[in-house]
Amino acid sequence: MNTDGILGTIGNTPTIRLNRLFKDAPFQVWVKLEMFNPGGSIKDRTALNIVKRGLEKGEINAETTIIESSSGNLGIGLAQVCHFLGLKFICVVDPKTTAQNLKMLEVYGATIDLVPKPDPVTGEYLHARVARVQQLQDEIPNSYWTNQYANLYNPGAHHQTMHEIIHALNRKLDYLFVAVSTCGTLRGCREYLRFFGITDTKVIAVDAKGSAIYNDPPSKRIIPGHGAARVPELMIPDLQDDVVHITDVDCIVGCRRLLHSEAILAGGSTGGVIMAIEKKREEFPKDAVVAAIIPDRGERYLDTVYSDEWVQKHFGDISHLWSGNFK
Repeated sequence: MNTDGILGTIGNTPTIRLNRLFKDAPFQVWVKLEMFNPGGSIKDRTALNIVKRGLEKGEINAETTIIESSSGNLGIGLAQVCHFLGLKFICVVDPKTTAQNLKMLEVYGATIDLVPKPDPVTGEYLHARVARVQQLQDEIPNSYWTNQYANLYNPGAHHQTMHEIIHALNRKLDYLFVAVSTCGTLRGCREYLRFFGITDTKVIAVDAKGSAIYNDPPSKRIIPGHGAARVPELMIPDLQDDVVHITDVDCIVGCRRLLHSEAILAGGSTGGVIMAIEKKREEFPKDAVVAAIIPDRGERYLDTVYSDEWVQKHFGDISHLWSGNFK
């Protein structure tokens, strides 16, 4: 597979220290800036690895139609990879997909297939989208479902992510915070640590309240990109040492604090990761080295997380939670 050109820039993203947000803390916090991938998110790694391995294994060829259910980052990552390689791509979306993401899919040449209604049994769009993917797969000869929730090429992409973090920090890492959705990043990072016998790094999964992954009681979630409506097939026991559940408000507050203090405009799940570190900070020993993965950039959240009007409408005036010392 030819990975010259834009695909050759996927990965090797910077790892930087947060010097302001936790400036008085007796521990270090480092973040892996996956927003520097060309498609804007960590899902570029997943998209590239799934298609690359599929081509190598003969599961994908030049005439294959790639299909995936995605309302955001993986869809965009796959659209870019498929456009570069000349592959047909169908992205199954639902009405919650933002206009900006739809436009990005369109300009990359993806075919958009809209599922208008949620699954009648569960009330979840995810189940309806997966059912539509399976229908398309039955109807289209030589089609390939990338299946981000079950495909082992997903966590396989993040062995390299973990490799980059470990080497950026000279193998000194006490805690790693990872937002979960498909569990691909979480599983890939844990597999790398286990393979190389790195047992002193605690992996903290950051999940949304109301997500099904760790059996949290169901509740409404309106910020996309974290949590899941069902337990992914990639989830296996003991991937994490601990779990922190975060709310939509946590995501907003964490994003705003990171922006005001560090001038980093990150996506919604990053705010959850930042607040998970805040919630666990009293447990860190002195001089601990903490790292977190920032999955994507914030431009796709300008109408939600970073919109004062939207926040006011859904949560009231919560600006005091990120103002003051965080400005």
